[in-house]
Amino acid sequence: MKPSVLLGTATIPDTNKQMMLYQHEVKFSITIPGRGELMNSRVNGSEKALAELTCERIKGVKAPRLLIGGLGMGFTLASALQATGPDAEVVVAELVPEVVDWNRDFMGEPAGHPLRDPRTTVYVGDVSDPIREPGSGFDAIMLDVDNGPEALIRRENDWIYSAAGLSAILRALRPGGVLSVWSAGPDRLFVKRMKQAGFQVDERVVRPHRAGKGARHFIWFGTSA
Repeated sequence: MKPSVLLGTATIPDTNKQMMLYQHEVKFSITIPGRGELMNSRVNGSEKALAELTCERIKGVKAPRLLIGGLGMGFTLASALQATGPDAEVVVAELVPEVVDWNRDFMGEPAGHPLRDPRTTVYVGDVSDPIREPGSGFDAIMLDVDNGPEALIRRENDWIYSAAGLSAILRALRPGGVLSVWSAGPDRLFVKRMKQAGFQVDERVVRPHRAGKGARHFIWFGTSA
């Protein structure tokens, strides 16, 4: 068996934590020392489901404008592009510049190089920035940031899952817009905060493997009035 090859490292902004990109044959993986594997290119079912299930909820919108928080390995972005038409605009916010570079260089192929799609706009920075931008007007906002509402890697990520963050998201959505949040586990308090912010909430349990195997991941959908 061939050993894994280290392709790159990156420091997560506002932390002292390192992300490490490895390749083993055709599989790519990103790990954080001391926390294990963050993601890999072979297990992506729930990331795809985040986009597919969100886009189902806005399928009547002719030229949707979407925001994705977290590029990862590009599978959520690729699925959003596949599920929308030629007039869609998809903004993807990625905090770590190297992750964008890795998607362009090393690991874009498994997801089909979605950054090359002309409908894609990349924002390198915190997803809270486009959310706070006046008149942002998104039809859907998808968040796959830091394992979900319980931020484990970067404490600054807590804001987007807070009451203040949810209120800002609600303002950033067009009427009838959808917030979708991916999480590695259940979180009743977060669901309560979504409802208190004014969202109608629907919960779905998804699996990382397309065959329905693996850990239970959660996606919460919040619809604005």
